[in-house]
Amino acid sequence: MMILLESPERNMLEIKNFQEMVDVRKDIHAHPELAYEENRTAQVICGKLKEWGIPYEAGIGKTGVVATIRAGTSDKAIALRADMDALPMQEENHFAHRSQHDGKMHGCGHDGHTTMLLAAAHYLNDTRNFDGTVHLIFQPAEEGAAGAKAMLDDGLLDRFPCEAIFGMHNWPGLPEGAFGYRSGPLMASSNVFKITVSGKGGHAAAPADCADPVPAIAQIAVALQTIVSRSVRPIDPAVLSITQIHTGSANNVIPDSGWLGGAVRCFSDDVIDIMENRMRELATQIAASFGCTCEVDFDRRYPPLVNTPDETEFCREVMESLYGDRSADMVREHVQVMPSEDFSFFLRERPGSYVFLGNGDGNHREPDHGLGPCMLHNPSYDFNDKLIPIGASYWIRLTETYLAAKAG
Repeated sequence: MMILLESPERNMLEIKNFQEMVDVRKDIHAHPELAYEENRTAQVICGKLKEWGIPYEAGIGKTGVVATIRAGTSDKAIALRADMDALPMQEENHFAHRSQHDGKMHGCGHDGHTTMLLAAAHYLNDTRNFDGTVHLIFQPAEEGAAGAKAMLDDGLLDRFPCEAIFGMHNWPGLPEGAFGYRSGPLMASSNVFKITVSGKGGHAAAPADCADPVPAIAQIAVALQTIVSRSVRPIDPAVLSITQIHTGSANNVIPDSGWLGGAVRCFSDDVIDIMENRMRELATQIAASFGCTCEVDFDRRYPPLVNTPDETEFCREVMESLYGDRSADMVREHVQVMPSEDFSFFLRERPGSYVFLGNGDGNHREPDHGLGPCMLHNPSYDFNDKLIPIGASYWIRLTETYLAAKAG
């Protein structure tokens, strides 16, 4: 066996196929696929599972794959999840494993997430040092297309029942290999809105004959900025960003209509309710004061990601078991973050916890990487392959601890 971790850690597990896993990760990176198009990626995953003799089912939630490993006689079961889709963005790296498809890139590390779970699957299948069942979920379409919900709608938890479910995401800026955990709300909800204002158009020289939607839209835009500061409690983090305003087509024409749109993010359903209701009230009343009407489309895409306390405490203990004396430096409580994650759909159905694994500062990248920072959704990003054994060790230790075999 080959030690995969270039560090003095003694609690990280040894996995014999490190270079094979690095090659898999780079292959997936070079062939990125967008939401519900992950056919090749699924084939790579299924090929490895078949090679290792691990049973699986494909085509769940369109392109998802679920592998199942059983050991012992216990009825206990857990699920581990990795996402596998890429982003619709152009890669600026020029190393050998850069994207071969223009406009598509693994800019969020899902290639690494998939590989870490595959490495764990290989080890767990070989050793079977646990008593129960572990389901390994390779999920499509995390990036805005709700692949988690698609898998749930396809009967995921009925077909692969579990007591708890766990997830992990690499996190640039967090020191390489360090873990971040948080009980309760960790990641924000994702919501988008579009407010269409309709009036009566006409000649720009005769505004008195019109019901001009443009000043109504401008006033609505200003008023919406008061919601966070005046309708939401200061102790409840929230963001409302107007990102688009569209109206008119000529300098001398007052348009019939126009619209503004953007995003809302917060950490509880109660705050979402407040913000949506206030947006509707303000937009409707302001539009009416200008002689216009309005339609508010508020789309709740991903709910807040809320980790359950007991499972989060369990994950913290697993992390500390990996780092031992260095836990104070390498295991830390993380702040809430405004990005969203569709793992939140799973956590509404089962207890569980979602954690971060530090991707470092970008110094791991190979020559010819882009000039930008190695941040998520950045065209110069690349996953840190040193995390493969660390993430795999976490999955393995979590499984062996949660499904601990009875002594004797």
